[in-house]
Amino acid sequence: MSNLSPTERSLRARHAALTRWSHTDSAEASEAARRRQLDRYEHEVDPDGLLDPAERTRRADRARKAHMADLARRSAKSRRLKRELAQDDRPDLGGAA
Repeated sequence: MSNLSPTERSLRARHAALTRWSHTDSAEASEAARRRQLDRYEHEVDPDGLLDPAERTRRADRARKAHMADLARRSAKSRRLKRELAQDDRPDLGGAA
């Protein structure tokens, strides 16, 4: 087990990632993953493959955007809850409001 703190582990991982991407074309390296993601959305919107390819692509793009919007909504909710918890944990300094 590593004796590194979470901050040190994060910095080490960041350094490794930046080093890797400095030697690799990121678009080329992630092409297969992007293709799989698009295929997944296309199958989601047209499981039987009946739509015109252009329409399937258009709908898949909308499904991807809907997914990203949901992630953004959930992230905002999580940040709000964390902020509220942090405010609840602050000591009352006894000042009049």
